Amino acid sequence: MRNIIDAPLDNTTEPGPGKLKVLIVCDTFPPDVNGAANFAERLAAGLDERGHDVQVVAQSHTNHQVATFERLSGRSVRVHRLLSARWIFHDWLRFMYPWRINHNARRILDEVQPDVIHIQSHLLAGRGFSTEAMKRGIRIVATNHFMPENAIEHSALPRFVWPLAISLTWKDATRILSRAAEITTPTRKAATYLEQMTGLTGVHSVSCGIRASDYTPDFEPKPENRIVFTGRITGEKQIDKLLEAVAIMPADLDVKVDLIGGGDQLKNLENLASKLGIADRVVFHGRVTDGKLRRTLTRATLFAMPSIAELQSISTMEAMASGLPVVAANAMALPHLVHDGENGFLFEPGNVQEFADRMERILRLPEDELAVMKNASLRIVEPHDIETTLKVFEKLYRGEDVEDPVTQLPPLSAKLREQFRSLRRRAREALEN
Repeated sequence: MRNIIDAPLDNTTEPGPGKLKVLIVCDTFPPDVNGAANFAERLAAGLDERGHDVQVVAQSHTNHQVATFERLSGRSVRVHRLLSARWIFHDWLRFMYPWRINHNARRILDEVQPDVIHIQSHLLAGRGFSTEAMKRGIRIVATNHFMPENAIEHSALPRFVWPLAISLTWKDATRILSRAAEITTPTRKAATYLEQMTGLTGVHSVSCGIRASDYTPDFEPKPENRIVFTGRITGEKQIDKLLEAVAIMPADLDVKVDLIGGGDQLKNLENLASKLGIADRVVFHGRVTDGKLRRTLTRATLFAMPSIAELQSISTMEAMASGLPVVAANAMALPHLVHDGENGFLFEPGNVQEFADRMERILRLPEDELAVMKNASLRIVEPHDIETTLKVFEKLYRGEDVEDPVTQLPPLSAKLREQFRSLRRRAREALEN
């Protein structure tokens, strides 16, 4: 168990004016490291900071079923940890005992008596708690972070049945998500995709959000070329393409790579780095503290995201809030964050040579042009502020009408980009003189 806090368990206080009792129900939650888990933690902490009574349901990583206060992003939040087992075909994924989920849902709902439950997937926890919430007439809000296409490789099913399994999973998702009064997903593209796959309508696009002030841009020239990737070390992230691209980049760039995160492909990638002859230039950090993550982003030169299955990519947003240009695959939601030629470049998924060329272009930019790209990242990530996300979910919890936040900024014109470059050149010349 992580960050347990001794605190009184007082559930007798009635919500005050405007105060909500919110139960956030997760199938993955810290110490898991992934976008859904990170979002749920930030959401719980942010709602608590805004004065709401927030509790979380999540899987236990021990053999104990407990309800304790835990430290989440600096806030003390009560978390109900339910017994779970690790999925044997995955290095960290855990599932709550399905034969106990409805019983646990009844028990926790009777105890907490929330105004609203917010399920983070249609899987075990979301399924059980939404079933019991419907019986009680409790409002349900659902956020979808799940794509069967991402998870199928961990199912142990033979490949020839994958299309059928994916189809059946989407049908199941339709049945569970349709119980919700409101459904959200992190980007407009992900919302459209969910509507296409399920037939559901009115899916809201609400960014997972980050607190940009937690990250530190650095506009000083870097002493070395460091490319960083953060996220799960799994197949759909296509980190092997990053290593292959680095291996063919010109030697004079002397590129170093920082890989932050854990996952089932770690050993394979270590072997690949050795095979490519770049093992001495690749650092596998594993899972790290938030502080080390932010320091690694600050000292990097650019961020690489070769993944083909991002519904939003909190990792990319964190990099942008750190003032990094980004080279990313032209897939799923990444083009929403990476404006080609403005704050980085896109490459066709799997095209290693194009990937390498795009990264080289950034690493060879003059400092004034690199600064323009860094500022562009800061500009594009600005609408993804967590406070906007929290305000939208408060309205959804209350049943109020909402307009989806506009997070997709239009690209800057070539003329404006040149004006920014010109301003940077003048500022540099003024300092030199």
